[in-house]
Amino acid sequence: TFFFLPFQLFPYFLSVPPNLFHLLTRILSNPITIMPVDTSSSHPSTVCVTGAGGFIASWIVKLLLQKGYFVRGTLRNPEDPKNRHLRELEGAGERLSLYKADLLDFESLKAAIDGCDGVFHTASPVTDDPEQMVEPAVNGTKNVIIAAAEANVHRVVFTSSIGAVYMDPNRGPDDIVDESCWSDLEFCKNTKNWYCYGKAVAEQAAWEVAKEKGVDLVVVNPVLVLGPLLQSTINASIIHILKYLTGSAKTYANSVQAYVHVKDVALAHILVYETPSAAGRYLCAESVLHRGEVVEILAKLFPEYPIPTKCSDEVNPRKKAYKFSNKKLKELGLEFTPAKQCLYDTVKSLQEKGHLPIPTSTQPADSIQIQS
Repeated sequence: TFFFLPFQLFPYFLSVPPNLFHLLTRILSNPITIMPVDTSSSHPSTVCVTGAGGFIASWIVKLLLQKGYFVRGTLRNPEDPKNRHLRELEGAGERLSLYKADLLDFESLKAAIDGCDGVFHTASPVTDDPEQMVEPAVNGTKNVIIAAAEANVHRVVFTSSIGAVYMDPNRGPDDIVDESCWSDLEFCKNTKNWYCYGKAVAEQAAWEVAKEKGVDLVVVNPVLVLGPLLQSTINASIIHILKYLTGSAKTYANSVQAYVHVKDVALAHILVYETPSAAGRYLCAESVLHRGEVVEILAKLFPEYPIPTKCSDEVNPRKKAYKFSNKKLKELGLEFTPAKQCLYDTVKSLQEKGHLPIPTSTQPADSIQIQS
C-alpha cells in the first residue's frame, strides 16, 4: 500500500508502535470523503399537542404529521371513539402517540411533554358552566408551561383567542384591533362574559409563568374558526353556522363577527413555531362580516336550506365591521383563505359528516333535522 506522507512527519512516524503503525497505514491509504452538511432538512423532531382531538388541534396534528414530525397528542381519554379520527390521519401509525392526560394533573402532562422539542397548547377545560372554567384554564395553562420548562422545550405555542383581545368598551370605532389590544377584565366580569375573561386571564398567566421559567412562548389569537371537521363531533364555532342551515334560527343578529379558516389557524401555529424570529402574539383573522353578509353568502351557495332573511333588530342601524390587523402573520408568509371559502368548506364538511342532510326536491325545508 502506498500513501503520501509529508517528510516533516517521517521521523515521528518511524517511532510509532507496530500495531498502531498498521492501523495508520490502513487509514492513510484510504481516501476520506467529507460529506456536505444538508441544511435543507433537519432530524425529525418530536412535539406535543395538548387536547389533540379538538377542532383546531386535530388540524395541527394533521399538518405536523404531513411535515414529518413525531407527534404526542394528549387526550382525557385516548380510547374515546370521538378521537378515532386521529389514528386515521396520514402518518399516524408511524409517528403519532396518544397520551392520557389532564390539564390539572401535572405528572400526566409531564410524561407527555418530557423529551419533546416543542409544545402546542390548545387544550381548554370542558365545563357546562363558563364561570367555573376560569380557574382550571389558568391552572392548566400554568402546568403546561412549567412542564415545558422542566423538559427544556425549544418553544411553546399557546392557542389563545380573539376573546383575550377584543372586549374593550373604550375602543373607538376607527381603532384597529391588533396584538397590542387586551380585553378589559372588569368589563368582561360585569357583563358575565366568562369565555373572554377566561381566555384573557389564561393568556396572561401563560406570559407570566413563561417569563418566570424562561420559556420561549408565542401566542396565536384566532377569531371564530370555520372549515372542514376532522373530528366526528360538532364544536361551538361550527354550530354558529349550522343553526342558519337547519331552520332553528329564524332571524340573524345585528352584529359582526371575524372569521378564519381552520387550516390557516393550524398553519399559523406551525409557522410561528418554526420561525426563529417569531415573538409575542399573532392575531389570526381573515375578515369581519355582518351576520347579514354571512346568511347572504350561505343562501347563494346553498339555496336548498331554510336560511333566515330577516334581522332580529330592524330598529337600530346595521352594525359596522371593526378594523383589525393580521399584518404580523402575513409578514411570516401566511396567505388567508377567503371567508366565502370558509363558509363553503364548513357546509360541505357538515354534509359529508352526516350532520347536515342534503334536502331533496320533495323534502320540505321545515323537515330538516340535525342528525345525531
